[in-house]
Amino acid sequence: MKTKKELTIRFATIQDLPYIVEIYNQAIKSKCATGDTEEFYVEDRVKWFHNFNKNLYPIYVAELKNKIVGYCSLSPYRPGRKAMAKVAEISYYIDYNFHKKGIGTALIKHVMFDCKRLKKENLLAFILDINISTIGILNKFNFKQLGYLPNIIELDNKKCGHLIYGVSLITT
Repeated sequence: MKTKKELTIRFATIQDLPYIVEIYNQAIKSKCATGDTEEFYVEDRVKWFHNFNKNLYPIYVAELKNKIVGYCSLSPYRPGRKAMAKVAEISYYIDYNFHKKGIGTALIKHVMFDCKRLKKENLLAFILDINISTIGILNKFNFKQLGYLPNIIELDNKKCGHLIYGVSLITT
């Protein structure tokens, strides 16, 4: 997929992992985009990366002028439970130098379109209630708040809640 800005979205390869880790570590440092509190090294994420499969649960990268500027992954919801195989958890992270440039929107749009091929009928997003920008983007794609767990997450001695957002991809 290409946008006016020459953004390419493709499946991630193991060679992309250093950029994926760098972007995720930015999210950790932000203290508002993930519950992880300690940065990762690339070698910490190799096993995690190999749990993904482009035909079941892919990792996609957004590339702009040969630079990885964001990524999105689909993960199983309640792994191993076959009745839930058509549900996936969506997560995405954008390089902080490229926020507010439409990259998150392009990634989510691309992934939602690819869900038909993957036979995913529902997407869930688990987000911190202080992540206002993600809430805004998810609302743009008709995600609805399905659940809220108040004050269960502690980041830097401050409490925040966990939101569960979801969208049905089935068109009638």
